[in-house]
Amino acid sequence: MSQKNTNPTIDYTLILIIITLAIISIFTLFTLDPYLKQSYSQTFYIQQLVWYIGGSILIVFIMLVDYDRLRQISWLLYGVGMVMLILLFFHLPPGIAIKVNGAWGWFSFPVIGTLQPAEFMKIFLIVFLAHLIVAHNEKYPDHTIKLDLWLLTKIAVFSLPPIFFIGNQPDLGGVLVLTAITACLILISGIKWRIIFSLVLMAILGVIMVVFLYISFPEQVDTFVEATGFDHVESRFQGWLSTEEFGQSGGYQLIRAMLAIGSGQLNGKGIGQVEIAQTIPHYHTDMIFTAIAESFGFFGTSFVITIYFLLIYRLIHIALQSNDPFGSYIVTGIVGMFTFQVFQNIGMSIKLLPITGLPLPFISYGGSSTLTYLIAIGIVLNIHYRTKTYMFESDK
Repeated sequence: MSQKNTNPTIDYTLILIIITLAIISIFTLFTLDPYLKQSYSQTFYIQQLVWYIGGSILIVFIMLVDYDRLRQISWLLYGVGMVMLILLFFHLPPGIAIKVNGAWGWFSFPVIGTLQPAEFMKIFLIVFLAHLIVAHNEKYPDHTIKLDLWLLTKIAVFSLPPIFFIGNQPDLGGVLVLTAITACLILISGIKWRIIFSLVLMAILGVIMVVFLYISFPEQVDTFVEATGFDHVESRFQGWLSTEEFGQSGGYQLIRAMLAIGSGQLNGKGIGQVEIAQTIPHYHTDMIFTAIAESFGFFGTSFVITIYFLLIYRLIHIALQSNDPFGSYIVTGIVGMFTFQVFQNIGMSIKLLPITGLPLPFISYGGSSTLTYLIAIGIVLNIHYRTKTYMFESDK
């Protein structure tokens, strides 16, 4: 006889992890406030607290509705996200679609403030691809090469448009996150490994080809990059590969970041002591890890990284525990999103990776990003809350 535990449970461990990250974020922004006041009029730690409160309210509303309802509105969510990206592509509506740091990626509203549709598109794409994969596997339970290629084609057809529009803003970081999300979902979609290995091989060959073209025809590549609006990306890659040579352009931010991190040593300089980090552009958003390193040193950054490890571990546990494929796919996409952003953000701060405009999840200041991450956590909590545990898998 099959028995099951249908008593819903809230994942308090995950909630505690998010609260810890929220405290780190608000406290760090509070210690940076005297420096930020020199360049900005707003109080960032108060605004971040407001975003966290608003996101917490959203989590409560998300918990009230069964996450399976997301399958019914997945097309609507994807469509809304695409409409916003298309409006930004045409710089519409005038005065609301705005350009920030060289990218047309924001809407500015009188009361709400600025919103970045690319952030919300991450969640919309995860939900939509999860539904797409589940629907395909339900219709075609037997996996063949032909059916797997058909599933891969469908994933590509719906993943490439948002990647294109976000890349056109231009926003390389957003493109990489959507690519990471798509790759994670492809890995667990049931597509045969020979097809996945072929895709990986093609990607490696593509990278080799790009490097070859850059070395062999640098002037032509420079002209092409400038024409596509990604000249700032090339500058960052040059600064990453030859930091000293391009120290006054693409390497400036990286040099200052490494100096700030190194100056923190083991224990850090003390609360709010960011003499070097404050000279780094966006040190309260994309480069907030450098401010933490300078103030709290190796021990402080190790604590932050440990919390992220616990977050990813907990999300993976929930994905494996879920006995609903739709829920597992959603959590897997969210794992891909968080894992890539954490690795990329910290990696670019220590010169392990090139610099991209990606915030550190839950810690960097940002309204759209913070709301997006909290919405993602709300969905994960919803999935865990409604996961039924069975004493026996079957009656046999």
